[in-house]
Order: sequence, then C-alpha cells, then structure tokens
Amino acid sequence: MLKRILIVEDEEILREIVKDYLLEEGYFVLEAKNGKEALHLFQKHEIHLIILDIMLPEVDGWSVCRRIRKTSDVPIIMLTARVDEDDTLLGFELGADDYVTKPYSPPVLLARAKRLLNSRTRQAVSSEDTLSCCGINVHFPSRTVTVDGVNINLTYTEYEILTYLMLNQGIVITREQLITKIWGYEYAGDDRTVNTHIRNVRHKLGDKGKLITTVVRIGYKFEGNV
Repeated sequence: MLKRILIVEDEEILREIVKDYLLEEGYFVLEAKNGKEALHLFQKHEIHLIILDIMLPEVDGWSVCRRIRKTSDVPIIMLTARVDEDDTLLGFELGADDYVTKPYSPPVLLARAKRLLNSRTRQAVSSEDTLSCCGINVHFPSRTVTVDGVNINLTYTEYEILTYLMLNQGIVITREQLITKIWGYEYAGDDRTVNTHIRNVRHKLGDKGKLITTVVRIGYKFEGNV
C-alpha cells in the first residue's frame, strides 16, 4: 500500500516543490493550505506522515499538532521560518517527531520523512513479539505500549526512545547514542531536545516513569529494579 503523506503549507510554491519530491519517491500526497483543511483531511484519510508548517491561516500548526496527538501517533515533521529553540522544544512537547527550519533542502526533508516512515526499532536477537518489564508491555507488531494493562499513546519518537532504552536495560545510553539511533542525522541543537522527549515519556508512563533514570552529564538508563 502506498504511504500517504499530508503536506500542510500555505505557501503554494513550497508545497509544490515538496510534493514533487515525494511523488518521485512513489508516495501518495495530500495537500492542505491551512490548518482547518489539514484536520479535515486527516479525519477523512489514513495518513502515514504529516509535514506541518507552524504559521498557518485558520488554525495554526501548534493547534493542529495538539489536536492530532489526542487520537493519533502519526509521525509529524514541523516546519518553521523561526529559529527560536524554545519554539522547537514546544513542538516536541506537543508531540512533533522532527523539526525543520526554513529555508531547508527538500532532499534533506525527504530523507527525514523516509526515516520516520521506514525506520523501526530493531528488536533484540530474540524473535519475541513483545517486550515486558515491571508492568510495561511493548507489542512490536502493532507498536503499542501498555502500562499495567492500560494502553498509553506514545508518539513515534517517544516509542522509539522507550523501546531502545528497554532493549538495553541496565546500560547507560548517552544522549549522543539516542540522537544517532532515533534521529539518524547530525544534530545541531542542544541536549534539551532529548531531555524534552524523555520528560514526555516519563510523564506518560506515570509511576513507571521512575524506571528511566538520569545519569548526570551522560544520558539515561532503564532500570527494571528501581
């Protein structure tokens, strides 16, 4: 089945450029020029990835991301002409998986889209379909996570971080290792991006969030015996 990508961009020229690149790669592309159209298309179609501009008429990108995250973990790449790191962190806090600042290279944007669409956390040598520890259960085929039997809604990136830490239980994972594993490209920002995602994962795990411990100035570790 063709992967459906929704481009939400009010600048027609930019929208068409990105669309052409995606079509050449064999993706099915839907377009929206404002947030209201984006939400309508998302409800009407099965979408596999969203490329979402922040500064939109009708409904802005922040609001679109927030509403979609109430019901879906679809990967979201946010676009912005602003370079304020606080804006980037807000996007991640709302559940964005990646962030691209304008002007950007369409091939780079395409590469990041491919990563989100194709990348999957590699399972351990074991061929088991599930990973369980201390009441946290990960079902790899469906990419679902439950805590004490209750389903929790993780974004694509949050799921990748949690499973990577759990698969390496008891091992300190540096922030650099997380960036390389999860984002897969050279990172130009600071550690706050990783910290924000970790904070989101801990919050969604509730009391189980304490299983992810911080190793000061190094990174994080999943400890099942905490």
